[in-house]
Amino acid sequence: MFGRTRGSAAGRGRTTSFAAAALAAVLALAGCGGDGGSGDSSEVEVFSWWTGPGEAEGLTALQALFEKQNPGTKFVNAAIAGGSGTQAKAVLASRLKNRKPPDSFQGHAGAELLDYIKAGQIEPLNDFYDENGLRDVYPKQLIDQITYKGNIYSVPVNIHRSNVLWYNPGILEEAGVDEPPATIDAFIDALKAVDATGKVPLSLGAQWTADHLLENVLLGSLGTDGYNALWQPGANWGTPAVKAALDDFAEIMKYTTAEAASTDWQGAAKAVVDGRAAFNIMGDWAYGYFVNPAPNGLAKKLGTDFDYAPAPGTDGTYMWLSDSFTLPENAPHRGGALAWLKTVSSKEGQDAFNPKKGSIPARTDGDKSLYKDYLEYAITEWNKPDIKLAGSFWHGVTANNKWHTDIDTAVGLFLQHKDPAKLQEALVTAAQNSGQ
Repeated sequence: MFGRTRGSAAGRGRTTSFAAAALAAVLALAGCGGDGGSGDSSEVEVFSWWTGPGEAEGLTALQALFEKQNPGTKFVNAAIAGGSGTQAKAVLASRLKNRKPPDSFQGHAGAELLDYIKAGQIEPLNDFYDENGLRDVYPKQLIDQITYKGNIYSVPVNIHRSNVLWYNPGILEEAGVDEPPATIDAFIDALKAVDATGKVPLSLGAQWTADHLLENVLLGSLGTDGYNALWQPGANWGTPAVKAALDDFAEIMKYTTAEAASTDWQGAAKAVVDGRAAFNIMGDWAYGYFVNPAPNGLAKKLGTDFDYAPAPGTDGTYMWLSDSFTLPENAPHRGGALAWLKTVSSKEGQDAFNPKKGSIPARTDGDKSLYKDYLEYAITEWNKPDIKLAGSFWHGVTANNKWHTDIDTAVGLFLQHKDPAKLQEALVTAAQNSGQ
């Protein structure tokens, strides 16, 4: 069921509940992803936000494989630029409202999809999973995450890790920082040391990268169980522990780039490998951007131009998210959409996409020899029996769209007033009004 995370014994059994009165009627009408709707496979319009370096190359690789497998089907790339889908989701909402859906659209697996389900805008995919044997090759906890009341609503193509600290080894050496900071307190000390050198301590991009930083600081300060508890029904965001975490966030924000609002995540990540900034906390899609060849990638070398570690305070926890694709209700080319879903769910498709994207396959049978350096580390971490899981709120796992928007609004106001007490008040209200 939506909202499940795997952490401690208690965390592994936790399930976030959602009000579902409106959903029963939707499911009754929608069925379970049978043969209704157009079977037209003459083309497929695929809607995503994969336009940046790494992600664009990954999508191109998927497109090439799809066209090889489906030579009679025209592929229409309807990608909308904007990191984390901030622009694309607004365009998609308008299209769905006006009953002009694409044939398939990207969405983060988890609570982010709930609004589409309640509105009857995407079909269940139970039959698709059974016909393609996906229940045997996707991890059970991932299938649980994309299931609601026995129905599966999306096809994951990858697993990303949100809690990664990217850093420039040379700048750390110059600042006298011996190793990447393992705790929030050590991180703040390291930021101060870098600041004294005149280099940028921590690079940020567009506003959503501050939200991304916030979830990492919350996890690093509260711990896995404390972080996961924030997304339970009736969770209290007004505790002293949350206050301390937000105080840490406010302190860390003092060492970020002043021009943060003017660039997206790529510019902030590039500042690290270019030697202008010491640290950047970003998901592991940054890895694909760093190492992919020019002109779209930066062709940088791990260990020389950049290195990585778990975000401070989060070692042993995988803050995860998953990009997935859906089957919209009344897709104009339903046959094409199902063919696309078959490609993205296949072993061949995921192994073509993920090494370029900087992610690991959602399937458990990916070719591990294709995943080098950081990606080899990521697969190993993901499959550790004692790894704790925490769902990314910013990337759709734990917070529905309303809650997500309210948190973003609170962070946007904080960037102006800089007051962690006001931020906490706004986050308390956001949780109370989330409807989860």
